[in-house]
Amino acid sequence: MSAKKYHPFHLVDPSPWPFFTALSVLYTTTGAVMYMHSYTSGFLLLSFGILLLILIASIWWRDVVREGTYEGRHTKAVEQGLALGMVLFIVSEIMFFFAFFWAYFHISLSPAIEIGSTWPPHGIEVLNPWKIPLLNTAILLLSGVTLTCAHYTLVLGENRGKILIYLFWTIFLGVIFTLFQIYEYIEAPFSIHDGVYGSVFFILTGFHGFHVLIGTVFIIVSTLRFLAHHFTREHHLGFEAAAWYWHFVDVVWLFLFIFVYCWGSAMDWPFEYYPQIFDIKNNESKFIYLLS
Repeated sequence: MSAKKYHPFHLVDPSPWPFFTALSVLYTTTGAVMYMHSYTSGFLLLSFGILLLILIASIWWRDVVREGTYEGRHTKAVEQGLALGMVLFIVSEIMFFFAFFWAYFHISLSPAIEIGSTWPPHGIEVLNPWKIPLLNTAILLLSGVTLTCAHYTLVLGENRGKILIYLFWTIFLGVIFTLFQIYEYIEAPFSIHDGVYGSVFFILTGFHGFHVLIGTVFIIVSTLRFLAHHFTREHHLGFEAAAWYWHFVDVVWLFLFIFVYCWGSAMDWPFEYYPQIFDIKNNESKFIYLLS
């Protein structure tokens, strides 16, 4: 005879997945450090850790889906906890990007004398923000619109075919964004090795591109779950979590487009028009204004 339950929460069964997840993260980080220090087995350990992490995460999330969809364990209280967890995860991602934006503004608002006291550094040919970056902005914003339409169509309980069309368009636009990002990296006139500008640019845009890739996979999984009739008008937290994450990615890209592409490009005037605080040749502390 089972004990009577006096609370609405789900007490999960003992699971091995947290332990194996921690182990796979250990393999991944150790392999990454070894690979960065040119150890021969570093790449193999890194690849094994990433594959193991993906496998275990998939199995663990499968269990969560089964508990919520087929076993009915996700009550309103449990869903509120899961929603709060997703919100806190997005907040942690905001702090992650905040650190890199801090580095960008720190070096761009007060460029060091070692890079010519200018931003972008002298000799760096910046990307034109009105070509691929503007196109990618339109693509990502449009994908946010299509995903929102899919969400509201689901909430209203309208035609499932219309929801699938919106979801497929969102996935398609996410893939196109990633392909354009790869093309931009290939054609960029600078690399991550080109000083602080290259490092900050590729770290910011690269991590955002990685988040777009994760968000695209998130929406693909939500689409597959929708095809399997996992979502209803009242219960579709997994779908909402994917939408929240995608909109977060949209907002981060807007900051990247405005400050890294547009504002950084607007600062790229000829070197002789900048007021210099130091004489770089003589390394003397005096004001020099080049009035050519």
